[in-house]
Amino acid sequence: MHALQALRSSRHFRVRLSQTRRLPWADRLGGVRCCATLFTEQHDELRRSVRKVIDKDINPYVDQWEAEGMFDAHKVFKKLAEVGVLGITRPVEYGGLSLDYSFTVAFAEELSAINCGGIVSGILVHTDMCTPALTNFGSDELKAQFLAPSIAGDIVGCVGVSEPDCGSDVASIKTTAVRKGDDLVINGGKMWITNGCQADWMALLANTRTEGPPHKTKSLICLPLKTPGVTVARSIKKLGNCSSDTAQIFFEDVRVPAKNIVGEEGMGFIYQMLQFQEERLVAAINSVSFMERMINDTLEYCRQRKVYGEPLIKNQVIQYRLAELQTEVEALRALGYRAAAMLMSGENVTELASMAKLKAGRLSREVADSCLQYWGGMGYTEEMPIARAFRDARLLSIAGGADEVMLSIIAKLRWGLER
Repeated sequence: MHALQALRSSRHFRVRLSQTRRLPWADRLGGVRCCATLFTEQHDELRRSVRKVIDKDINPYVDQWEAEGMFDAHKVFKKLAEVGVLGITRPVEYGGLSLDYSFTVAFAEELSAINCGGIVSGILVHTDMCTPALTNFGSDELKAQFLAPSIAGDIVGCVGVSEPDCGSDVASIKTTAVRKGDDLVINGGKMWITNGCQADWMALLANTRTEGPPHKTKSLICLPLKTPGVTVARSIKKLGNCSSDTAQIFFEDVRVPAKNIVGEEGMGFIYQMLQFQEERLVAAINSVSFMERMINDTLEYCRQRKVYGEPLIKNQVIQYRLAELQTEVEALRALGYRAAAMLMSGENVTELASMAKLKAGRLSREVADSCLQYWGGMGYTEEMPIARAFRDARLLSIAGGADEVMLSIIAKLRWGLER
């Protein structure tokens, strides 16, 4: 856990926060405001634009992409780029909108209208997981080469952190990037790579030094995946999120320019920890609307489904259980909004983002399981959306940091407890 201390004391972290803008509501009540006053007409306009793309260019193809095991990321990202949402908080000079994080919140919430979780995962990896460090620390040349076309929807990005023998323990990754002249020669492998089968580039975390503490030996590298020596070994079949392609990728003497290192060499671990904050927070925020949709769909089904001559929803047990679940969802929403406000007001949100991610993973499983029960036998069939939601929801407690990792981070930051 010494790495967390390094993150908190990093001057790069302080620089990152000093460059953010304050939300108008960030200093009030710890960032939590009534939902009715949180968003403006501009947020609603963004939501409408996203919903049009979802209704026309995504949902009609969801069943096909789920069956095929991969959605057409290039097509989908290009459509989203046309309405400007692939670079909401990114600089205008690289095609972004330079808006504050509240617009990312609105975007993440609206993505729950997609009829599966896999496509949402692929989109958020591209927008909020592989580009934050590049945006904040990358050179102008790297931003022009990778960030601008990512925002334009011309290329698809992914993140390369997890490895076959190393998932939660990021400090123990084995992939190396050794300097040879002006180049880096990369060897190793990555696993669980969302978008990996069709991505054009990867934000790769690799060891560029052999001496020193683990959190100071790694660098983030922009790696074009068409480079000779890169092999997509397989597409991993999963329990859920089937339309999200998940790859295992190997690197054998892959040569890229050393100038492809993002920011300072040796700071990759710190940069990736910062990216994890945004990844975990946006996933938690998205999950709120995802769970709310499950509850609303279940409520509607129970209104229509009759048992012993009465609609199921007249059963007080069902009413109370749905009320309990909605209450928990609202609590998570408030936590997510508070963390978002803190992020934009320049505060360290590692603890709150970890709490939100933990709560989201556990609650999504609870909501999915409880809701499916009220669908009865129909809920166990593929033709009902709750079955897919049940499978997709399970990933949230694993991807982006397992529940146990979140608990370890919280215990360390809150009480200084070592593992």
